[in-house]
Amino acid sequence: MQLNYINVFFQLTTYEIKIILRSTVAWITPHIFYVIIVCLFPIAIGHDQELLVSMAPGVIWVAALLATIISMGHLFQNDYHEGYLDLLLVSTYPLSLLALTKITSHWICHGLPLILISPLLGLMLNLSVEELYALIFTLLLGTPVLSLIGAIGAALTVAVKGNGLLLPMLIMPFYIPVLIFGTGIMIMTHQNMPVIAYYAMMGALVLLSLGFAPILTGQALKIGASR
Repeated sequence: MQLNYINVFFQLTTYEIKIILRSTVAWITPHIFYVIIVCLFPIAIGHDQELLVSMAPGVIWVAALLATIISMGHLFQNDYHEGYLDLLLVSTYPLSLLALTKITSHWICHGLPLILISPLLGLMLNLSVEELYALIFTLLLGTPVLSLIGAIGAALTVAVKGNGLLLPMLIMPFYIPVLIFGTGIMIMTHQNMPVIAYYAMMGALVLLSLGFAPILTGQALKIGASR
């Protein structure tokens, strides 16, 4: 049975990735937004390199957070309007497993490209090699948490028309710890201070989110879709 669940997980994840990539505009818009936000800051700040480096962690992480929120709005809504979500709700497979496939496909299509783009943006912001490594590792740990937590809010508001403002209000407070530790690691790296405790906290956030978010997302889908 466990092997069957694994096969279902990979098959559905592959299917969801194909569906996301077919909607080219919806898929690429958050990435363009991310790049534009980061690129505008050097123009606004000017030629002060030290100020630019000191602001870079916050700029990159806030832009990544906002790009994730934008992409979260489409996580379940298309399935809800097309009736596919109703099939998932009556499926014999655990709803948490089905929710995890949606979250995983979202991270692969939205979180992973942000990580791949970030080193180029970090070079533009004059980050050192050590800070670039810290940026990559923090995004590798932080973006899955953003997808996992954001899925709960997206599930709760799946049947709400015009949820563009409601969704950020629901999930933004839960994003703050990720933002604090993500930027904190980069700041501590810039100051040549130990960061192992920050990495440990981000790892704990990943494990907690991975353990509870799929279950909560499944329950939230039942509540959100019943409205």
